[in-house]
Amino acid sequence: MRIDADEVARRAGKVMYATDNAARTHGIHVVEVTAGRSVLRMVVRDTMVNGHDIGHGGMTFTLADTAMAYACNSYNQKAVAAMAQISFLAPTFSGDVLTATATETALRGRTGIYDVDVVNQKGETVASFRGQTQTIKGRLVDDLPVTRES
Repeated sequence: MRIDADEVARRAGKVMYATDNAARTHGIHVVEVTAGRSVLRMVVRDTMVNGHDIGHGGMTFTLADTAMAYACNSYNQKAVAAMAQISFLAPTFSGDVLTATATETALRGRTGIYDVDVVNQKGETVASFRGQTQTIKGRLVDDLPVTRES
């Protein structure tokens, strides 16, 4: 029985989320995971607001970085962040619903490049993130194939 890449991605994402204490602690929810792409969502809580009464940039970064993590691990080959940068384009506020969409833009050898757009509930882009990933040894789900091309 052949399993398609998007099904591998969904199953790998479920296994990853089950042990992703950081995502669950911050209320980050997986909306969708497909091969090389993910969509995650988080509500900005009162505890995520800084001294200026706006959402802490580190929380927006965490959401974007987590979205990249699910996209780069979607092939069932373990991968970690090697570098990332973010541009904050608009403030966030307590109660905002942020959605991060991570898209693979390049994959070569052990290195991947991912762009993540973070939007609020109004569809306004609040941050733009770009990260680089590196594969490491291991699979997320032992009985599933690795679906990425090397």
